[in-house]
Amino acid sequence: MLERVASEAGYTRGALYHLFANKEELALAVVRWVEESWNAEVGRLADEEADPVEALLLMARGHAVYCRRDVAGVLMTLRMEFAGQDHPVGRAIAEIVDRVLAVCADRIAAGRATGAIPRGRHPSRRPTPTSAPSRASRSRLPATRPTTSNSPRGRCAAFSASRPFPPPWIAPNEAAHRSRIA
Repeated sequence: MLERVASEAGYTRGALYHLFANKEELALAVVRWVEESWNAEVGRLADEEADPVEALLLMARGHAVYCRRDVAGVLMTLRMEFAGQDHPVGRAIAEIVDRVLAVCADRIAAGRATGAIPRGRHPSRRPTPTSAPSRASRSRLPATRPTTSNSPRGRCAAFSASRPFPPPWIAPNEAAHRSRIA
């Protein structure tokens, strides 16, 4: 991957390394570049939209298109490599994710304030193991995990953990393909 990035920029791999003091600085530069390109291609479009629901939809659509490109794969690779570590690259990626989640949370709050987005359950009111619904009603409710944090990241983690993978609307062939590339 690094060879391809270097050649597209007109450098050799060695020359690319000489532009930075170490691999960490190179990785941080890549993280900044990915954030800047995401903001230019996705964030800017949503920022120009006054309606919070439309802004969220623009973000979702733009993000889906953006994530199909190699540039998003680079950030995901770095995110996985530095997950759970106290490292400058991992912290930089976490800060980007936190900013995007905060923007989403603000837009959801704005949509709820106008009535365009219905109010959801407060995380503290979700069913717990001791207050679980009966077996008959359980089949109609999605499984949820209580969040340990009321932050946007905690709410999004609980949301994604409650969804099946693969999603039911993905065709079986596509689901098999996704499991191979995941």
